[in-house]
Amino acid sequence: MYSIKPKFNMLIFMGIFISIILMFFACQNNDNDRKQKQRKKHKTPISRSLEEIKKDGKLVALTTYSNTSYFLYRGQPMGFEYELLTRFAKHLDLELDIRVSNNIDSLLPQIRNGEADILAHGMTVTTDRKERVQFTDYLFLTHQVLVQKKPDNWRSMHWSEIEKSLIHDAIELIGDTISIRKNSSYFKRMQNLSKEIGGKIHIDTLPGALSTDEIIQMVAEGKIKYTVADNNIANIMASYYPILNIEVPVSFSQRISWAVPPGSDDLLAECNQWLSEMKDEVDYYVIYNKYFKNRNRFKARIESEFYSLNNNKISKYDELIKSHASTVGWDWRLIASQVYQESQFDAQARSWAGARGLMQLMPATARELGVRNSYNPGQNVRGGTKYLKQLHGRFDNIEDSVQRIKFTLASYNCGYGHVLDAQALAKTMNHTPTKWDNNVEEMILKLSNPRHYNQPMIKYGYVRGMEPYLYVDHIFRRYKHYKQFIEQ
Repeated sequence: MYSIKPKFNMLIFMGIFISIILMFFACQNNDNDRKQKQRKKHKTPISRSLEEIKKDGKLVALTTYSNTSYFLYRGQPMGFEYELLTRFAKHLDLELDIRVSNNIDSLLPQIRNGEADILAHGMTVTTDRKERVQFTDYLFLTHQVLVQKKPDNWRSMHWSEIEKSLIHDAIELIGDTISIRKNSSYFKRMQNLSKEIGGKIHIDTLPGALSTDEIIQMVAEGKIKYTVADNNIANIMASYYPILNIEVPVSFSQRISWAVPPGSDDLLAECNQWLSEMKDEVDYYVIYNKYFKNRNRFKARIESEFYSLNNNKISKYDELIKSHASTVGWDWRLIASQVYQESQFDAQARSWAGARGLMQLMPATARELGVRNSYNPGQNVRGGTKYLKQLHGRFDNIEDSVQRIKFTLASYNCGYGHVLDAQALAKTMNHTPTKWDNNVEEMILKLSNPRHYNQPMIKYGYVRGMEPYLYVDHIFRRYKHYKQFIEQ
């Protein structure tokens, strides 16, 4: 009789063999997928050498928009990071290009992707982060604290009652919920703390678009129960929100630093050298105290309607400036920057030369423009924008709109005739007479020198060239800040 057993066994063997092969390839594919995801997550960072940065002439810095880092107050850019960055760029003899990230969670990917040369944000140095970026020497040391709210009626309560309502030891967080950003050092610390105290702390993750000071404000307003923050930030916020308690530490001392992409060794070394020198100077501690310890200044900013984190305002004259901006057809924020340059929004300002009001009109010019009272904000801004329009019309041969505005502003500052002289000088020195940047602006500087202003083609003579040079430069630099913070 014919047996089918050997044939049946062979089929079983073949089935098992095929299954093993399929499992092998499936595992191989899974491993490849895992490796591909890993490579994508940690793709090769992009960086520029210090030599490349200097050749470009611009230091690109990434920061955040917050109470302490970078903001606009009464028409002036301010912030701990902003002030230090300004000094670092000056140290390198570079133009500073600040770019604001709208999501704190994206800071490390952005710096690794080459979107900036340096990340100027107070980052806690952690082992995980050190695998992704290079940290500078620390700017300061701090520690993390629990931010909690006292009872609403705490001012009328006895001290012992307030104490009973608060957490006094991190171990009391077991079983409770704390709200923090997922990609923050606070999140990692709460995970580790949960293990250390042997009990579960529930973590409510918040969007990366929220800054630490905004989250602290949410605690003060009762929108969330607890959060964690660096002590220096929590301390300055609690000075304005006395309902907050920040006395419970949840970490040891930690280093707060800036960061550069991997491969930026020369920029890192330069920054560390500069930081070392800065921390030997009083200025560094004056800047730190201004933003993290001076409670009166902080309160004044928080309560001001001309604080960019509160309102979309530059000054109390915004609506007036907007109403007259159409006269010359410019962005009102550019004219606001000019007004700040002229008077810092002081309608009663008067210069040593007799210029008056918001846009510092000279008496003769004011009369020609029909301005009877230069100290009247409405009349002054109407006259100033009318004068800008007249000057702008004289440069209709300049096709580039930005360059034409710069010629107009320079003429407003030092006089149309001196700008014509600078253009004439540009022609004789092989520069482009219709381009302000790196051309006519260089010529206006030379008109402070007798060797140049005594040449036969110069009709209006000596001018303090540094004044219009800086005037145009400062207005456009401030305008860039205004565009970062203030909607059109």
